[in-house]
Amino acid sequence: MGFASAWLGSNALFPGIIQEAPSNNTGIVVVVPAFDEPGITDLLDSFASCSKPDCGAEVIIVANAPDNAEENSLSNTRESISAAQSWKDKNRDLFFKVHIIDGLRLISSGWSVGLARKTGMDEAVRRFDFLGNHDGIILNIDADCTVKSNYFDAVFREMNGRPDRKACSIYFEHPLSGNDFPEEVYRSVAMYELHMRYFVRGLSFAGFPYVHHTVGSAIAVKASSYVKAGGMNRRQAGEDFYFIQKLLPAGGFFNLTSTTVYPSPRVSARVPFGTGPVISRLVESAGMQLTSYNPGAFEELRTLFAMPDELYSAEPDQLGHIYSELPPGIRGFISSDEWNERINEIRNNTSGRDSFRKRFFGWFNMFRIVKYLNSVHVSLFSKRPVEECAGILLKAMGVDHYPEGPENMLLYFRQLDLMD
Repeated sequence: MGFASAWLGSNALFPGIIQEAPSNNTGIVVVVPAFDEPGITDLLDSFASCSKPDCGAEVIIVANAPDNAEENSLSNTRESISAAQSWKDKNRDLFFKVHIIDGLRLISSGWSVGLARKTGMDEAVRRFDFLGNHDGIILNIDADCTVKSNYFDAVFREMNGRPDRKACSIYFEHPLSGNDFPEEVYRSVAMYELHMRYFVRGLSFAGFPYVHHTVGSAIAVKASSYVKAGGMNRRQAGEDFYFIQKLLPAGGFFNLTSTTVYPSPRVSARVPFGTGPVISRLVESAGMQLTSYNPGAFEELRTLFAMPDELYSAEPDQLGHIYSELPPGIRGFISSDEWNERINEIRNNTSGRDSFRKRFFGWFNMFRIVKYLNSVHVSLFSKRPVEECAGILLKAMGVDHYPEGPENMLLYFRQLDLMD
């Protein structure tokens, strides 16, 4: 029995789908959900232009469609299956094999992007289980992306043979110019990516220890870590965010910046939130500014996240005084009773400063941060244009001179991410 056989028997949605056995040297499997993706061969062409890694690789395409899919989208999905099969037939002598799962034949309803990712990732685990390769790398990418030419090689070099590296977020960049989309789309995606990077940089400024982008098209995880985390969820959107939060407690999650994924900036309504819907709203409201979290909220979090050492050393009768000195938004979000209960519970179940900090941030984790941010932007703070927010944050970080304009500021934030 392989390392994941029992887990697959209890948790995989489908029995083995791909009948062809994997090559013995397979070290990477890329999973590609594909709904309404007639241009999927652009991604395959991008893969084909990549340098060969020191292992074999596979690409698993999971074609699927949600229950409410319109006939045009269903037609495009069937076209993507045909196009991928034709591409596969013409490109047999590559370093990777392509497998196409026709989800429309597996089940007729219930598909979501999360379920599609899970189907492909479970199948990837099954293939690594067959090989006994518990460190096999499962990559996630979307069908409308392209990649830098060292994509496979960089991921394999940075993860293979590294037991300390179990999963990662891969560096990404949306295209900011070109002839594929109207200028308004490029303008809009610059603001949206700036919002994404501002949010992550705000968390870093606040002192949160687990600062990573959660982009579904730019994730890698080892097979054994995927199993230990319980696998991918079936959410209709946000599946990437929830999945990464399951991976973080085990440690070994890092930011891989030596290669790049290029997600599409296209307008889309395939999921209820995320890049596509945001770009749609911005394009429809020409000249609209994208707003983001007020920097004051990150200042409040910074005060809270500087406290674990003080809280560890504090006597129980001091917790009330410490609570009274918390920023107003934090006090409005956490009651004094919850504060005392949680801090005492954390202290009673830890034996040192490091374990206290770990348990503290296990309590005030990313889920709680998002709830806090949503709460204080109703009761205390107002969202502001993302360029304004980013500028205020940079000044708080001690940066006095930075470029103006969403695109130029985005380029600056990209460099910050690459330097981490």
